[in-house]
Amino acid sequence: MADRGLPEGVAALVPGYLARQRWYPGTGAPQQMSVVAGEELWRSPDGLCRLLWALVEADDGTYQLLIGERPDGERADFLNAHETSVLGSVGGHYYYDAALDPDMARALLPLASGGEQHAERVRPITAEQSNTSLVYDDRLILKVFRRLAPGPNPDAEVTTALVAAGFSHAAAPLVRWQREGWDLAFGQQYLSGGSEGWALALTSLRDFYASPGADPAQSGGDFASEAARLGRVTAELHLAMARAYGVDRRLLADRYWPDLVASVEQRLAPAVADLGGGMAEAAARFSDRLAQVKDPGPAIRVHGDYHLGQVMRTDAGWYVLDFEGEPARPVGERLRPSSPLKDVAGMTRSLDYASRVALGERGGGDIPELEAKALAWERHNREAFLGGYRATRQMGDLVPPDEDTWWAVLAAYEMDKALYEVAYELSYRPSWAPIPLAAVTRLLNAR
Repeated sequence: MADRGLPEGVAALVPGYLARQRWYPGTGAPQQMSVVAGEELWRSPDGLCRLLWALVEADDGTYQLLIGERPDGERADFLNAHETSVLGSVGGHYYYDAALDPDMARALLPLASGGEQHAERVRPITAEQSNTSLVYDDRLILKVFRRLAPGPNPDAEVTTALVAAGFSHAAAPLVRWQREGWDLAFGQQYLSGGSEGWALALTSLRDFYASPGADPAQSGGDFASEAARLGRVTAELHLAMARAYGVDRRLLADRYWPDLVASVEQRLAPAVADLGGGMAEAAARFSDRLAQVKDPGPAIRVHGDYHLGQVMRTDAGWYVLDFEGEPARPVGERLRPSSPLKDVAGMTRSLDYASRVALGERGGGDIPELEAKALAWERHNREAFLGGYRATRQMGDLVPPDEDTWWAVLAAYEMDKALYEVAYELSYRPSWAPIPLAAVTRLLNAR
């Protein structure tokens, strides 16, 4: 195994390291791996510690590594409880994920920004899975991309384009680290003090479930005003996407809508079989409803992975995060135009999930009063979100042309998302599968 710019023996440590990382999609060490490039980015003043950079090809992907090197025996308290981030020891040195090393993470910022950005303090966000994020001085967040693809990264490209198009609800771009056409990292304004939409929704639900009333509008933690604001921001996002990337009036009807309908029908059959109870007739009616759609509206670039975890509420309002799209999908598919109602469906599904997760915290849906509250909260905030979205001026140019088609297209994207959720939950969290299955039932029974 060639080391290609890495110290001798380090490349042999990489496969086992990759297998332990949450951002590596494989279920074990890669069967094939090679180092494409490697070099020293930084050396400590005493010359004992180094920040190394490498690109490796592992099975069917290309990955970026930031590797710290320290002499054997030197303390590294920042690695406590991060054993999976250690590559191992060779040649009198030990090697590890340099993003956890404050000295090396601070050195990375001016390197990535061409000397334009410096910081005194840095901390990693350890909860992230598909990339690695570093927060500098609580003013800048640098996302280091782990799995790379040739060409621009969608998060960096789309955020930059949206801000240029006048969208004020994305954090300002500050750093873009590129090499030979590859996006390696992207830095933005850090939204200090902001609250994730998912956390705000759960707070609202916990307050409502604990209160004696049955009307979420009367609850002290009513979320509807925020949901309506979020609907307006979502509409502004789509209008900015249209300005930045244009609008295609025929692409959806000619290509992607028939594909979506066929995919939904194919995946719906086994779900209906599991549901039983005469759902086959309801599924046939649902398919007929989609077949009647002749013009599903224009296609634009969309967020693609839109949910409550991708938005943040600050004192200045809602901000939209992470335009990278669904990490499991190929980049080409993530860049594909779609109906803006795909994003709308992602958020309405997220509101439903929030109501069910909070319900599970209180013992699940076995308590009729709480089950009724879950339904009431979801409907109340869904209506507020959709109301805010649909009331935004100029949105009529980007959505289906008539009322029946509007709701049919939204239902198709909601069903597409719910069926994806069913498959995911059955594979990874079987006890959660009833959440999307219940949504499939509601969508089939809706008129």
